[in-house]
Formats: sequence, C-alpha cells, structure tokens
Amino acid sequence: MLLCLRIENFALIDQLELEFGTGLNVLTGETGAGKSIILDAIDAALGGKVSSRVIRSGTNRAMVEASFTSNSALAAWLSEQEIDSIDDHCVVISREITTSSSNIRSRSRVNGVLVNRQVMGGLRDRLLEITAQGQTVQVGQSAQVREWLDVYGGDSLMQQRHMIMNRFTAYQQAHLALEGRRTSERERLQQLDLLTYQVQELKTANLIDDHELEQLFQERDRLSHVVELQQMSYKVYQYLYQNDGETPVAGDLLGDSEVILNDMVEYDTQLQTLLDLVRDAQATVMEVARQINAYGEGLEADPQRLEEVEERIQELKQICRKYGPSLQEAIAYYQRIQGELAELTDTEQSIESLEMQEQESLKKLTQACQKLTQLRRTTAAHLEAELLKQLKPLAMEKVQFQVEIVPTTPTPMGADKITFMFSPNPGEPLQPLTAIASGGEMSRFLLALKACFSQADAVETMVFDEIDVGVSGRVAQAIAEKLHQLSQGHQVLCVTHQPLVAAMADRHFRVDKQVINQVKEQKEKNGSSEERTVVRVTTLDNLTKRREELAQLAGGKSGQDAIAFAESLLTQAANHRRSNGGS
Repeated sequence: MLLCLRIENFALIDQLELEFGTGLNVLTGETGAGKSIILDAIDAALGGKVSSRVIRSGTNRAMVEASFTSNSALAAWLSEQEIDSIDDHCVVISREITTSSSNIRSRSRVNGVLVNRQVMGGLRDRLLEITAQGQTVQVGQSAQVREWLDVYGGDSLMQQRHMIMNRFTAYQQAHLALEGRRTSERERLQQLDLLTYQVQELKTANLIDDHELEQLFQERDRLSHVVELQQMSYKVYQYLYQNDGETPVAGDLLGDSEVILNDMVEYDTQLQTLLDLVRDAQATVMEVARQINAYGEGLEADPQRLEEVEERIQELKQICRKYGPSLQEAIAYYQRIQGELAELTDTEQSIESLEMQEQESLKKLTQACQKLTQLRRTTAAHLEAELLKQLKPLAMEKVQFQVEIVPTTPTPMGADKITFMFSPNPGEPLQPLTAIASGGEMSRFLLALKACFSQADAVETMVFDEIDVGVSGRVAQAIAEKLHQLSQGHQVLCVTHQPLVAAMADRHFRVDKQVINQVKEQKEKNGSSEERTVVRVTTLDNLTKRREELAQLAGGKSGQDAIAFAESLLTQAANHRRSNGGS
C-alpha cells in the first residue's frame, strides 16, 4: 500500500507531501488543476518514462519519493536483489531527475540503494498498477490482451507458456542449425577438401617435438664440422693432459702445485682447504681430458646423415611457412584442424539428421502450443462469464463479450492471436472492442476487467486515472460502487470529476492551482518577486469541506441546492458502505 508521496520540483509542483490511507483515495479538482501530475509522479518514482519537461522550470533537479508498506514476499524479493530493509514495515523508493544543457539523467533508489531499470520494473509489478483511458490502445494490442488472459489463467497456464518458450528456443536452434548447414554446404565441402589435404600433409610430416628444428640445426652444425671438432678436441686434450712438446700441461702444473701446497700445510694447516681444492681441480681436469679424448675419437663423418638432416630441416621450414611461423604453432594448428575435420565429417550432423531434429522440435512445440490454446480457451470462457458479471452492475446488462482466439504461426508465447470482441447492443454482431466501444463503455470495460483480475492480482495498490470519463447518472453511481468494492481488498487511488465517485471516498484530496509571489534573489541582493503557478493539495478531512467540494463538482458553485445535493451523496455513500461491510 502507498503510504506517503513526497514531490519536489516536478512539473508545476514545488513542494508536496501526501499521506494516503487504506480503501478508496480520491483526488478531485478542476480540469487542468494538476491531478494527473500526481499520478505521473507516482509513475516516475516507479521507473516510468520521463523527459526534461517534468522538471519544474527554473530548476535543474526534480525528486519523487514514495513509501509503501512491506510484507514477507516483498522482503524476500528485496533480499534476492541484495537490498537491505530499512524498516520491516516500509519500503522507500525514490527517483532523482536532473537535467543539463545536453541531456537528462535519473537515478532510482530502493531503501537508499541504487537500482537499474530492470529491478524497478520487477518492483513496480509487485506494488502498483495504473489504469487509465489511454489503455484503449493496449486493449487493441493482441500481445497485451494475450498477457491479460494468461495472467488470469493462473500458474498452470503460465507454466505451460514457460514450457513453450523453452521448446520454441529448441526449435529455433534446430532450424538455424539446419539452415546454416544448407546454406554452407558448398563451403563445407570446400573446407573439407582443404582440411583433408592439410591434415594429411601434417600427418606425413610426423610433427611430434616442438623443439625438433632447433635440435636438427645443432646436429647439422656438428656433422658439418667433424674435422674441426676432432682437431679442437685433441688440442684441448693436449693442453689438459698430454703434450708432446716442451709446454707443460694443466695436469702436470696442478700436480706440481699439489706438492708445494702439501709441504706448506706442514707449517700452516689453514692451507689444507686450498690443497683440497687443487686436488679436486686435478681430478676434474683428468676427467675432462678423458671425456674430450673419447669425444674426439668418437667423431665420424656421416655424409648420408647430414643429407637426411638437411632434407628434414627444409621439410620443417616449408611446414612452418605454411602453418607456422614457428614449429610449435604449426603443431597447434595441426591439432586444431583435426577437430574441425572431425566436426565437418560428423555423420550425426548430416542434413538429414538436422532435418529430423527440426521436425521433432517443431512437433514438440506444436503439441505444447495446442495444449496452451486449450488452456486459454478454458480461461477465456471463465473470463467471459466473470467479465459479463462485472459489467452488469455498470449498466451494461445486454452487452456481449467474447475472447476470440485465432491460430497463428508458433511464437515463444504460443500460436494464438487473441482479440477482445464486443457488442454493446442486442442484435449487433461482435466486433473488436476498440473499434466499437464508446469512451464511457471503454471506461467501464477497463474497470470490470480490473475487477476480474483483483482476486489474483498480487499488487496492493490500484490507480485509476479518470476511469469514469464519459459517464454520468446511474452509470457513474455503478462505477463508484465498483471502485468501493475493489477498495475492500486493495488500496485504490482514483482521479475523478464525478461527485458520485468522490462521495464514496475513504480519503478525499482536492487539487488546485495557485499563483504565488516567489522571491527572486538578484546579484545586487535587491529582493524582487515574480509570479509562479504551483499545484497545491488539500486533504478534505471533515464533512464541511467535502460537502463544499462535492457541490463544486456537481454544480460549479456551492449554493444551498448544491450543498443539499452533496449532503445527500455523502449520506448515500455512507449507507452503501455500511450495507456492504465497509466503514
């Protein structure tokens, strides 16, 4: 339930705070007084579309804040959105709208937490519903009518529709896969030939080791310089161990050094560490000499192997130029195209297989749509009976109403085109509601429709913007009683020009425009004033004020006759509320 509405610099409203109550809350006032501005502000607070025109002239910021009662279901939903509760009994929603020379910006908050449009949409659906004569356009839209019917059908129908969405997605995927295969078959065959050739070429190349090319370069260098390596290894051996000339070798020099250090250790044991190092060095030199000698003796020229290495190097270079540039990248490419080739040759994804998958998906979708159509027809019969029942008290006893369901191509929402058909006069054929209903008939239809939904409607607050336009007398009284009936289970906010409706209110607000002198500060700090129009709202909290307002609505003046009429309306409304269990 909407508890409080606070507005700043919104359209003609400079500052306004309203407290609403349970039951039927009515806003009255002259045409153009600003009643709809208040409803626009509520709509804006809950994420409705806004433009720079909603910001009061002379300012660059507007703010709307609405406080609603909370409940366990709403608290659980807010917790899912990671929005903390400020108060267990209240949810505070605000929207700040600012404008600059180039754009308009708005920020929405729930309990002080910034939220996006999607979250606001989900919250709006749980708090409030606005009905206006402008919904005539929606009544003519098959998608909106379908949505109303499905919501009226309840959980079983909505679950079936959810199944259809899943099956439609599966069918669409199967259809796209089939069409994609059909349109790309030529390209597939060309790609298949190319990948088959490339896989065979890379397979023949026997690519195993990422570092094979570097290893081949090293082997080629060794095979190409066998003589030089033999000569150099022999020279190293001579320097280390055995020399036919007079130049001493490293092994002999280390041996002489060991003898001297051994004598020195007898006088200074601290040199023992150095002696050990020399002995280790001598052993190391001997081992190096042995291995380098064996290496040199083991070297042999192998022209055939050298030729094989050169051929392998050229082969790998060619592979790298085509699939590399490095051997590692060529091997990775080989592994990837093996998978692509397997996918292209997968017999399970043949055109015939995809055709079967599409047909099976379409069959399942069609069956689900047929079941949904049956559910909708059953729901339509219930809605037709209930709506006619709701229309009778609204002076529409003779009308005919039918929900027309026509088959269409399957969509995510089923395979039905739904139209509300209507005939206000006996003997006249049924026609689309929007084509034949007058403004007054449309108002009553929308009210009756909301009455049908009221039992299943999760929202606590229902808003009606001039739902009684175009009616008078007995019809206006019937609308007033219907609004009172709705207010027994919901909070109802209603903008009206009808004294019969206003008299039924549990809480009555008068909206009017006033011209005020607004002080304007200038640079010289000389005070001056300018006239500004503002919207003011007065709570009519006693019978005298209400009588005067109803008299104004009824006759445009508060003469004795008008006052007496207003008094009779209030008495009649009080009697109706008592007889129907109201306050």
